[in-house]
Amino acid sequence: MTVVRSTLPEEALGVTGTALQETLVDLLGLSLVGKQAHWNVVGPRFRSIHLQLDEVVATARDHSDTVAERAAALGVSPDGRPETIAATFALPGTKDGWLRDTEVVELMVSALGTAVGRLRERIEATEKADPVTQDLLITITAELEKQRWMFQAENHPRDGASS
Repeated sequence: MTVVRSTLPEEALGVTGTALQETLVDLLGLSLVGKQAHWNVVGPRFRSIHLQLDEVVATARDHSDTVAERAAALGVSPDGRPETIAATFALPGTKDGWLRDTEVVELMVSALGTAVGRLRERIEATEKADPVTQDLLITITAELEKQRWMFQAENHPRDGASS
């Protein structure tokens, strides 16, 4: 059943719909990883990391809504069901139990880096297919890169040595 008819040609819609759905899964999964780490982080940098994780979760959730609404506006039914996320999520996730603050920083740098890499591929794929969606993906990428940078800054050497 088609409820909304797209303004995009069929081929462009296929590329764009795939890019949006994959991004939706990445963002919803990233928000879950961030919350799991948020609840389980321990260590001397608990508070700063705990608060930074809330920012990542809020960013991922806000952008996931925008991505889903973009898909719907194009006539692509967004799929954010838990079973879809579980079956297709491809970013690094948390281990079970408590997480040292240093582990959380490494995890978030890795997960955000992977998400950014995947987004950059979609930016390239949507360049001709749908520049509007490409612009959205560029915006999300910039925000996730900012979050990754903030976590990387948590890993700076404390003794003044350079890395």
